[in-house]
Amino acid sequence: MQCFDAPETDLHDPVFRLTNGKIQRNAERAERARLLRAGLDQLNLCTETPPEAPRSALEAVHTDQFLDFLETAWEEWQKLPDCGPEVVPNVFANRAIATYPESILARAGWHFGDTSAPMGQYSWTASRRAADCAIAAADAVLGGAPGAYALCRPAGHHTSTDIAAGHCLMNNSAIAAARLREGHARVATLDIDVHHGNGTQDIFYDRADVMTCSVHADPSDYYPFYVGHAHETGRNEGLGFNLNIPLPRTTTDEVWLKAIETSLEAIATFRPGALMVSLGLDAHENDPLLGMKVSFDGFRRAGKMIAEAGYPTVLVQEGGYLSSDLTTSLVSFLSGFLDREA
Repeated sequence: MQCFDAPETDLHDPVFRLTNGKIQRNAERAERARLLRAGLDQLNLCTETPPEAPRSALEAVHTDQFLDFLETAWEEWQKLPDCGPEVVPNVFANRAIATYPESILARAGWHFGDTSAPMGQYSWTASRRAADCAIAAADAVLGGAPGAYALCRPAGHHTSTDIAAGHCLMNNSAIAAARLREGHARVATLDIDVHHGNGTQDIFYDRADVMTCSVHADPSDYYPFYVGHAHETGRNEGLGFNLNIPLPRTTTDEVWLKAIETSLEAIATFRPGALMVSLGLDAHENDPLLGMKVSFDGFRRAGKMIAEAGYPTVLVQEGGYLSSDLTTSLVSFLSGFLDREA
């Protein structure tokens, strides 16, 4: 299986995070990539450095305005008097009645949905290269590979067309799905991150050519809170092509796997030409964000189920945070996907 990784993604190592009113160290640290690479090494999976994709591949998902903001935000931020080291908004736009602002402080509040995705000096470079990994993996599958993996960080599935949030900058998963659409009339997405893929849902919510499925912790008491409920099934032409399966935070293997099975059954009815999986590993029982209680064997079985569905599949790395178990979680999933012994 082809795997794609770009060393520039390590340059994104955010510090700021606000949790329950306390300033804490951000969870999306560069060390995550080291733990994930260790998992690939254990499976003897070599990585390739992706080429730089054309901007048009990003524009298939994101607005020009948003991409321009991400590219220039940190430099513009430095012009503020007594500025902090990262772009972190302290005001947010109510877009119901709003005019796009000129101030970088106000633009940050326009393009960020929360304070958990701070941008440092090299965050744009890292995000750009993460997207390149996702596009390269999609291109490998379009070229005939049965599966490909993109080691993307920062993550992406909480970002919509022009609002970043939840440790995410560009939506790598949606970019990969849009790329797959260039070769297939219908593409399905399956998000197994412990958090709902609200950005991916938003991007494709009105479309009948991309089905979005997400298995995640119940948003009634877990991020992203406002979105990810079972009654959200799509809109306009997309009605019926969005499936959310929210689960209690006490969920263990059997219920989680049953939800994935239900998602794959819905996807089979949709009959896509290819599948994009948002591969979050933060449903593991020892993940520090404490979202669910899935075991290593649960991840192995999930990988096997998804592979046995038989679609050309792009795996895009999403969550999974700092724990020695992150490496083993990736090994477990990919062992199942590749039908190997862990």
